[in-house]
Amino acid sequence: MKKLKAYGPPVLMIAPSLILIGIFVYYLIFGSVQTSMTDIHELAQATGRQESHFVGLENYATLLTSPDFLHSLRNLLVYTLAFIAGTMFFGFLWAWLLDRRSKAEGVFRSLYLFPMAVSSVAAGVVWQWLLNSSTGQEASGLNRLFQYIGLGGLQNGWITDQDWGILGIAMPAIWQMAGYIMALFLAGFRGIPDELREAARVDGASEWKIYRYVLFPQLSPIALSALIILGHMSLKIFDLVVAITGGYTYYPTKVPAVDMAFYLNSGDYALASTVGVVLLLIILVLIVPYLVHVAKEDK
Repeated sequence: MKKLKAYGPPVLMIAPSLILIGIFVYYLIFGSVQTSMTDIHELAQATGRQESHFVGLENYATLLTSPDFLHSLRNLLVYTLAFIAGTMFFGFLWAWLLDRRSKAEGVFRSLYLFPMAVSSVAAGVVWQWLLNSSTGQEASGLNRLFQYIGLGGLQNGWITDQDWGILGIAMPAIWQMAGYIMALFLAGFRGIPDELREAARVDGASEWKIYRYVLFPQLSPIALSALIILGHMSLKIFDLVVAITGGYTYYPTKVPAVDMAFYLNSGDYALASTVGVVLLLIILVLIVPYLVHVAKEDK
């Protein structure tokens, strides 16, 4: 009884948060799963509701055998790999350069972080012009730049390619998030005691060996956290795609989140919920191993 009384005040303190999470997270997840197993593919005109019937995993089978949705999943995989690789590369590179304590560090740090302050919709409008597919005399954006500097051979359709157009969406996403990853790695560099570097130099280690054997191992937890953050962000990509392509029906850059919005606008709540559950399962595949890893380290 004494132990239960001791836990009483802490539980009461977090009870409002637990209730809100239970309602707006877990209850809604349960509702989505439930809807994904029904046949609500259109809303009744008169009442706005229709009688639903349980169909089990039929909607999942429909989606996972649909060439359009498989194209969306492929785009998501290509985008995720390109987004994570590009963001990690540039974020780490900028952090490594700033760690060398340049006199203009404050200016460069602000420049690198500025894209993160721009909303995805605003960035999408600008990048829609930069990624214009027109070539030759009608070229604009990046294609015009390549033409102006004599690299016309680099002109391409960017987001118009059926198989690789999604890589055009990855470019503004990398531009936006690389500064955030730079800040994470820079904080990691600055959190390593200078004594470790000095001790390595006294032992005759070169700068490369200092980074390779002293600094890089210290940054592995930050790198893992960055990978998890970028991974789940990439799975939810929506606003940039819609802002750059101008709608939900542009096939080359279709991703599951865009499909979900399209189904919702069409009144197909069952398939929209199914897409949401599929995305949730993919995110869980990424997040759960990370949480298990963190829990083991805490012990």
